[in-house]
Parts: sequence; structure tokens; C-alpha cells
Amino acid sequence: MIRTVGLVAKYHEPKAAQMVRWLIPWLKKRGKKVCVENGLVHRGARSCSKKEMAAEADLIISLGGDGTLLNIAPLVIRPEVPILGVNLGGLGFITEVAVGELEAVLSKTLDGDYEVEPRMTLQVRVISKQGRTRKFRILNDAVIAKGARSRIIDLETHVGDDYLCTYRADGLIISTPTGSTAYSLAAAGPILEPTLGAIVLSPICPHTLTNRPIVVPSNAVIRVTLRSFGDTVFFSPDGQQGIRLHNGDQVEARDYGMPVSLIKLPSRSYYEILREKLKWGER
Repeated sequence: MIRTVGLVAKYHEPKAAQMVRWLIPWLKKRGKKVCVENGLVHRGARSCSKKEMAAEADLIISLGGDGTLLNIAPLVIRPEVPILGVNLGGLGFITEVAVGELEAVLSKTLDGDYEVEPRMTLQVRVISKQGRTRKFRILNDAVIAKGARSRIIDLETHVGDDYLCTYRADGLIISTPTGSTAYSLAAAGPILEPTLGAIVLSPICPHTLTNRPIVVPSNAVIRVTLRSFGDTVFFSPDGQQGIRLHNGDQVEARDYGMPVSLIKLPSRSYYEILREKLKWGER
């Protein structure tokens, strides 16, 4: 049963603030407790951090675009907690509910009449040459990329125990099926149906033109070791602020083993979303 609803929204977006002001009394009238992320304080709702919200809410509503949802989704470690993504006007592939549909969709959701789509997440570890480890949970992609003034970098890549190649490129994108329509798509990666169990490796501007994106099974462990001296290289999880990598540092990615549950509209298929967002069939 849904007792507590969490609201996250795109900061400084007037439409998001307007939606929050409408949603709080609407939810309270239906007997729901409401928590909003810090910075969106409104009367009738409790302010909390994203981490607290992920731990306490029975339903999370994300108001904004894909980036807003990506900020909260990796923190939700209970697959039974659904996330409702509301698109406020961007390209978003993950946030499929339009503003005009929200009241009807939310009414059904609170009554328990909804479908969820499990989306694979990745566990990514950044291991320094000295052995220090930082861990991340990823819904879209993990990106290794050179700085603006750096040369092409060398990325020694293994899939499991098998050596794949050493990419000489501007970087490498390690993507989930959900993230296949994000940065990976811009790097000529394939589009994967989002419920597939797979991982995509897409090189960014590879020096060797025969280096193409490759899809590997979800049970594979990807290990990428930076083999470049003196270059500025960053690792960026789900488009968040990057961390600096140095020669010999390793990025390891594998299935996290726990999906994120996104509420989907039964009236709209993934292929309809692709046609709409990518404007397929238009002349």
C-alpha cells in the first residue's frame, strides 16, 4: 500500500514548482504523507534528502526530465518501490508520462492499478592504482572520457577474463539497455529494448574505425584500465560530476543484481515512444 509519496523535481523549473504546489494538497487530500527533497519546501510536506526519501517513500514521483529521475533512481534499493517519471517537456525516454496525463495515471497508481517495468542497473567500481575503491550504482551509463585538451587515450578492456581490445579513442561508454538511447546512441551505439539483460560498450570517436559498439551479456564483468600518462581523463556516472582518473586506474562494471521499477503506461509501448522521440517515419 502506498502511504508515503516522495517528490523530486528539476530545480529552478517554474513548471516543476507549479506541479509540486498542486500535488502536495492533492496527495494530502487522499490521505498520503508527502516528502519533498531539500530545496523544495512547501507547507504540508516534510523536507528530506534524496537518500531519506529513497528509504522511506512507497512511491516516488520525478518531475522534470531523464536527468531528474537519474538523480534519485540509483538510491532506491527496494525494487517494490515504483518511480513515476513525469516529463516536463524535454526529450526524455525514461520519463514517459506527460503533464496532462499525470492526474489520471496517479489516481490509478494510488489505487494499486499500475504496471512496472524493471530496469537493469550496473554496479560500477572505480579502483585506483593504489587500491582505493569508489562504488556507484548506474541506471543509464558510466562514461570514461578525456578532457577537452587531452590527446586520444588508451583504454585496455576485458570482458570477464577475456581481453577484448585496447581502445584508442576519446573515451568509452558502458551502458545499460535503458541508457542505450542516451550518450551511447549519440556515439552510434545500438538501441536495446530496455528490459533486456545486456551491457553495451560504445567507444567515443575511436581512432580505429573498425572499433564498433558491442553488446555483451548482463552476467559479464567489464574491466577497463586507463593506459595513458599525463592526460586529463574523467569517469562520469549517469551524467553526474566526474572524478579524475590516472594511469593504471580501473573501472569495473557488472549487473547490480537489483533493478529499478519504473511505472509504465499500458496504453503506450516502447516502440511508440521511439517513433515519437526519434521522429521515425517523418519526412
